[in-house]
Amino acid sequence: MRIIVDADGCPVRQIVEKTARAYKLPVVFVTDYNHILHSDYAKIITVDQLQDSADLKIAAIAQPNDIIVTGDYGVAALTLAKGCAPIQFSGTWYTNENIDGFLLNRHIGMQIRKRGKYTKGPKKRTGQMDREFEEGLKKLIEKKIEKN
Repeated sequence: MRIIVDADGCPVRQIVEKTARAYKLPVVFVTDYNHILHSDYAKIITVDQLQDSADLKIAAIAQPNDIIVTGDYGVAALTLAKGCAPIQFSGTWYTNENIDGFLLNRHIGMQIRKRGKYTKGPKKRTGQMDREFEEGLKKLIEKKIEKN
């Protein structure tokens, strides 16, 4: 088991790294050339800047039992189908029971934007959001450790 992070614009990289160290789990950050990352713990994979390059790389390297940290519903769906455990930056787990709802909301948002209307972006990140993510990640790790 390892943690793979969709690191382009990821607001929780430090929390992932800290938590992974505590559980002695390997971490892989996947990013494109537009983002410069440094880590003394995580492996960093840098891909080209084509659309969805990082997402496709994550889907390609993900293996069953990996934890995937992403805000992208498409990446979550692809990796969930491979037996991975994707988690949002909020700490919410993507599951077979909720992924269709997330994908439907994404589709509806795209349709609204195509008509020239724009939805609000995410709320400004707070310390409470960070604590909720960390708690969700720890619970997911512990659940996966128990299962093995």
